[in-house]
Amino acid sequence: MASPPDTSKTLKLERYNSYIRRLHSTKVLNASSKYLFRATLLIALVVILFFTLNYPPFSGNNPNHAHLHHRNFLSASLFTSTSGGAAWEKQVRHSSTPKKPNGLSVLVTGAAGFVGSHCSIALRKRGDGVLGLDNFNSYYDPSLKRARQNLLLKNQVFIVEGDLNDAPLLTKLFDIVPFTHILHLAAQAGVRYAMQNPQSYVSSNIAGFVNLLEVAKTANPQPAIVWASSSSVYGLNSKVPFSESDRTDQPASLYAATKKAGEEIAHTYNHIYGLSLTGLRFFTVYGPWGRPDMAYFFFTKDILQGKPIDVYQTQDKKEVARDFTYIDDVVKGCLGALDTAEKSTGSGGKKKGPAQLRVYNLGNTSPVPVARLVSILEGLLSTKAKKHVIKMPRNGDVPYTHANVTLAFRDFGYKPSTDLATGLRKFVKWYVDYHGIQTRVKKESDVKTGHPEESA
Repeated sequence: MASPPDTSKTLKLERYNSYIRRLHSTKVLNASSKYLFRATLLIALVVILFFTLNYPPFSGNNPNHAHLHHRNFLSASLFTSTSGGAAWEKQVRHSSTPKKPNGLSVLVTGAAGFVGSHCSIALRKRGDGVLGLDNFNSYYDPSLKRARQNLLLKNQVFIVEGDLNDAPLLTKLFDIVPFTHILHLAAQAGVRYAMQNPQSYVSSNIAGFVNLLEVAKTANPQPAIVWASSSSVYGLNSKVPFSESDRTDQPASLYAATKKAGEEIAHTYNHIYGLSLTGLRFFTVYGPWGRPDMAYFFFTKDILQGKPIDVYQTQDKKEVARDFTYIDDVVKGCLGALDTAEKSTGSGGKKKGPAQLRVYNLGNTSPVPVARLVSILEGLLSTKAKKHVIKMPRNGDVPYTHANVTLAFRDFGYKPSTDLATGLRKFVKWYVDYHGIQTRVKKESDVKTGHPEESA
């Protein structure tokens, strides 16, 4: 009888192969676990970095002022890299191209803002090329800025979403478009908010302005620049009406100080690099699509909601008054300044001759007590306001503003023509339409009587 075959060697070989397979699987599993752990850790770090840079914690007790979302270098670079393709560049060029012979090509910073959106539309309607730049920060409700953006798109104005402090983005825009002019309206606004977040004013109003000038000085050709200063620079000056030759070395708020610093910085870049610079000192601009942090805006909101409003008096119980200037008048002033701005004289960052340097008041020349503003709103809204008269806090506000606009009239025909009652009627009509509020806005003739409770 034959003996069975010897299978011991085969069994040993199968056991060895099984061992090798288990060993290999273990190594692969261990390696995979290591790579998975490292990948997860890397993703977590990227997410943490992104949210840390873009959404800093807000320190402040005012619920109406959420943290400001400033685009930093990383986020802006990500934006331009993903949106900086051929289609994006085509939009930039199309928006910047004038539709009329010898039209301007204007970069408008803060284009989704109140004054910026109005100026952009006015420039585009007359045939100029306009490109907007805005970071859509949340100093006030960004949805209002997005609504303005949609309005601009209907008027063929494209807004690049980015920050003034993103030098690569600004440089890229100037590489694509040979801008003839810059209308620089982007800024951190508001007098009172400076007490809560002073860094935002330095970052935007000083660092951002310098960054824009740095890019503009090296551009070829150098653009002429018109930029927004403020009536706040007059500060504690008691001489009225305020004239451009008056002293402006006593700012009453950090906001005013940053705007005054901007005027000195403009002088420096004009002197060294030959940039043509025109500063415009705005006096309490109001009107449709306005800023919710302005008194006329939140007075309207609170009166309609039956909430009390604070009406300030000075420390010696005098009325607070403002030179309220309607948006259409300010737009005419901005366009007049652009049209009369001379060319910059530098090339490649080097000055070749003296360049234009100007500053103008853009006001209404007719100060109105805040109590009168409230009275007009009461008439327009057919509602009596619940007024809470208090002394003005020491938060940087000044009690009185009054513009002398002689220089602006002489140089580009600036002549405000809208009185407060007329301007507020247009604002209230926009406000109730925008918010879908069912109310009838009183006629202009009814409001001018000065007796809101008797208006029909």
